[in-house]
Amino acid sequence: MAQSLAKEFTKGLWAEIPPFRLVLGLCPVLAVTTKVENGLGMGIATTFVLVFSNLLVSLLRNIIPSKVRIACYIVIIATFVTIVELGMQALVYPLFLKLGIFIPLIVVNCIVLGRAEAFASKNGPVLAVADGLGIGIGFTLSLAALAAVRELLGAGTITIWNGVTIFEMGVNFQPFAFMVQAPGAFVALGLMLAGMNLIGKK
Repeated sequence: MAQSLAKEFTKGLWAEIPPFRLVLGLCPVLAVTTKVENGLGMGIATTFVLVFSNLLVSLLRNIIPSKVRIACYIVIIATFVTIVELGMQALVYPLFLKLGIFIPLIVVNCIVLGRAEAFASKNGPVLAVADGLGIGIGFTLSLAALAAVRELLGAGTITIWNGVTIFEMGVNFQPFAFMVQAPGAFVALGLMLAGMNLIGKK
């Protein structure tokens, strides 16, 4: 059991890391990663929804009729997205404003619905939680890594929370503004994806 748990948890950290291996959930990946704090916020919100929707889908897998399973999964996911949305409005309102429409769009994120359909509906709650947590942490780390590259090259800083900067380039640094624009997101993602593929082949 422990070996299965470890396998399901760790697969999301490299072998099935969503943006770079599964190439899923790219809309928020490309849109919110202009700053590390945005990437971390989006990743944590998605992880919460993943873990609890996986848990509930797994618990109800023998009750939900197969003909309406997708509709039921969406209702479950939307419930936890609403909890996240209201929680962020109450606790981290500035971050909520920065992430904007991408918080409610977690409902239709392919990663969340895909894990419910492909894994949680076929496995017990413990494995489902391990799967959701692993995929969620992998998604958060990938968002943070991409955001760090884009923010560092595009603004010369790395900001982790509420304006707290942990790294800043010198005064002579000329920001590469292209990196914080939409085309820069595609370029950075493509280069990082290529790098991961090269490492994987080795």
